[in-house]
Amino acid sequence: MRFLSIALTAALSSLATASLQVVPGGTWTTSNSEPLQAHGAGLIQVDGVYYMVGEDKSGGSSFENVNCYSSKDLVQWTYVGALLSRTSSGDLGPNRVVERPKVIYNDKTRKYVLWMHMDSSSYGEARVAVASGDSVCGKYTYHRSFQPLGRESRDMGLFKDDDGKGYLLTEDRNYGLRIVALSDDYLSPTSDVYSWKLEGGNRVEAPAMIKLGNTYFMFASMMTGWDANENQYTTSTNLRSGWSGWKKFADSGSNTYNSQTTYILKTSESSAIYMGDRWLKDNLQASTYVWLPLSISGTSVQMKNFVSWVPTSNFANWQNPPAETSYEAEKATYGGKARNVDCSVCSGKVAAGYIGGPDKGTVTFNNIRSDIDGLTTIRIKFLNGDSGPRYANVRVNGDGGRKVAFLSARGDPASSTLHANLKKGSGNTIVIEGIDNGWGPDIDRLMVPVQ
Repeated sequence: MRFLSIALTAALSSLATASLQVVPGGTWTTSNSEPLQAHGAGLIQVDGVYYMVGEDKSGGSSFENVNCYSSKDLVQWTYVGALLSRTSSGDLGPNRVVERPKVIYNDKTRKYVLWMHMDSSSYGEARVAVASGDSVCGKYTYHRSFQPLGRESRDMGLFKDDDGKGYLLTEDRNYGLRIVALSDDYLSPTSDVYSWKLEGGNRVEAPAMIKLGNTYFMFASMMTGWDANENQYTTSTNLRSGWSGWKKFADSGSNTYNSQTTYILKTSESSAIYMGDRWLKDNLQASTYVWLPLSISGTSVQMKNFVSWVPTSNFANWQNPPAETSYEAEKATYGGKARNVDCSVCSGKVAAGYIGGPDKGTVTFNNIRSDIDGLTTIRIKFLNGDSGPRYANVRVNGDGGRKVAFLSARGDPASSTLHANLKKGSGNTIVIEGIDNGWGPDIDRLMVPVQ
């Protein structure tokens, strides 16, 4: 897949919802006004709706929930509920580890089947676990945990082929990455299909696979713990043989733009979207998500980094980031006891601090320009030195506002995404204020699309 021509981009932009953007690495506030908690996630599409299933890390590394979210545009996500939640004891009890949950649908049994990595807090068990449910985002019945075919399993994924057969993608530290066939009901492993043994330095984990045309693409990361590395891919036209050598697909030295593969979303027979986790190993709940379009030509895959990008209405193409205007917070209007704070990493070396709190600090951005009437994504550049998220109420053009989350950010200013309706022209106003006397983040600037 190549970048769209200017003419085609203009034509497709009319089909997209204004300029709603994916912001790799940004804080994603969902419908429940909380940060997206779906780490190690997988996606499944049902009746035109995408469902994202991932780990709730709000409690740290210990298992809390397997969460499910829904979206029709891959940008705005609605929290639906938890498929599984912590129990008082057993596999899903306190101090357990549940990672990389993935769901596939079984056409024969008409069940949704959930697989996940199951472990102790010391990662000494190295098991998989299986559950199933009648609806994609409903409650699931937990079945059991075990080592597939008697071998360890850590980072894992699922793959459903065109013929309906299901496969477990599983990594064994003592043996290597494996493709394992599943039973007809997807509840049990039956046989090894292919393995990348450890000889030759092929130590890979975090597998994710798609099929485009007649070609299988396997993506995986190297083994560097929570630290990012140069993720790789390999291709074959046969699951059982003929796999190519592993190759990088992101820019060399980028460590896959500081992310690790969790899922590859197929969007057409020639296009896909990379979905990765940007882990913050000392504060897992503040880990974010790096989603980027893949450029695929034959068996060649490349991925470039973007501050943001715009999925088109059919998700098979994308647009480059829209032109933006930057609005510096220190040039906005302060209310309450909001005031300048030093920020050597901010664009103007200053940020708007003391937002919210008991003194009701606010920052008001006036005369914001938009070239269209409609829903758009605004990036709020911020800092948050706390370990947990901060929140702010953000009002646009006099509305009641919406609660926006800002995850821990202690280095360069991070981005949080605001989806709001702007009016065509330069008469837009955005106010950022605290919630219930809580402190909001320090605000560096707003990045507002003009096109």
